[in-house]
Amino acid sequence: MLKQMRSEKEMLDLIINTAKTDERVRAVIMNGSRANPAAPRDEFQDYDIVCIVTELDSFVRNHGWIDVFGPRLMLQMPETMRYPSGEGHFNYQMLFEDYNRIDLTLIPLAKLGIMGSDSQTIILLDKDGILHRPPPSDADYHIKPPTELFFLSCCNNFWWCMQNTAKGIARDELPYAMLMLHNVIRIELHDMISWHIGTKTDFSVSSGKMGKYFKRYLEPRLYDMYLKTYSGADYTNLWDSIFHMCELFRELAPGVGAKLGYPYSRGDEENMMEYLRWVSSR
Repeated sequence: MLKQMRSEKEMLDLIINTAKTDERVRAVIMNGSRANPAAPRDEFQDYDIVCIVTELDSFVRNHGWIDVFGPRLMLQMPETMRYPSGEGHFNYQMLFEDYNRIDLTLIPLAKLGIMGSDSQTIILLDKDGILHRPPPSDADYHIKPPTELFFLSCCNNFWWCMQNTAKGIARDELPYAMLMLHNVIRIELHDMISWHIGTKTDFSVSSGKMGKYFKRYLEPRLYDMYLKTYSGADYTNLWDSIFHMCELFRELAPGVGAKLGYPYSRGDEENMMEYLRWVSSR
């Protein structure tokens, strides 16, 4: 039986009314994709909520107060885990039985400065008139043009680290090869893809968290090339994905560099391609 998700109105009414009746809560804002007018709307969007409170202690001494938001499937409290932020706030990340999700951050008034600015912000409640925000937009998340050093470092690291992945495959060290490819090299590829999108759009759009809007902004042919950069654990397929990744980077990087007025090293590219072909043929 399919569960009936509470509507956005029901969720926001619950959040706002809970805050209104609690004197410790002085203001509530919503950020994230639900505060981004450019983001696609769907049922998977979280409710990213920040509550400005008079103090934290009374909230975190007894976590049962969050039960008001409904029965949960799972709860995460990052500040109680292995790597707490220590920045003076507290987070509740809640997935409910109706599959809605609230990511709730409590920030005490004394630490209001840590909130910073975020163009994706909607003020839901402000009891004391302490918040002043412009209309929400995704402007803070638009792709930013790289400095020349950032661009050159991206290109250098992309090609340099390819040798590590190649050696990992040659040594039958799959975890090392995969992590090097996807946790290091792919980050450089993602940056280059974003800059390519930026040069096409005058840096007026966001490519989304972890490139989630690549399909929206990349030319279909380039997006198809991007899909081919993923593979399974079979080494033949992995080599195919590596060469597709190289092909895509080789197509994008010179054009991005030219539009930004930065040089691109064809020598690094050609030399590393020679090395990759040698290792893959062994």
